[in-house]
Amino acid sequence: MAARKSNRPRKDPSGESQASLVEQLVNRLLGPLGLVVLSRERIQETLDDAAQRGRLTRTDANELAHELVRLGRQQTEELMGDLDRLMGKGRRQLDSAARRARRSEPIDRIVARADRARRSVGVGPAFPIAAYDDMTAAQVQRRIGGLKAAELRKVREYERQHANRKSVLTAIDRALD
Repeated sequence: MAARKSNRPRKDPSGESQASLVEQLVNRLLGPLGLVVLSRERIQETLDDAAQRGRLTRTDANELAHELVRLGRQQTEELMGDLDRLMGKGRRQLDSAARRARRSEPIDRIVARADRARRSVGVGPAFPIAAYDDMTAAQVQRRIGGLKAAELRKVREYERQHANRKSVLTAIDRALD
């Protein structure tokens, strides 16, 4: 099993805690089923050793190995079906989140207008784009269109020092040209 990077649950965009995919697999699939991974060769070695010690016959060892492999394949197919369903659920959740994000674009436009108004009257924070650290690259790119050259340079410097997203930096450089 792959090592976990962190014991802390990840947070989704709404701020709710979610277990990582590895944790979900362990907690929902592997743990309850008590699954372990054994290769066919390791099973055969163990049974051969038992046969050599006289604990079971060679025929019984071969039949047992065949049955263990058959059951292992059956459980693997069931596990893969469960994984497929879990991944499908994850894909549906991701699609749903993407649809919600697309619907929130009008809010982005409202906030952009509020930022322009705030800057024009000189009130609020000195940084040209409010809630900048919470924005995706696409959201930032949509917001830089109304900025003055000095504001663009301020955003570019901040971006370089923090997220350093090439797409954002390229869009800022294009706006400055």
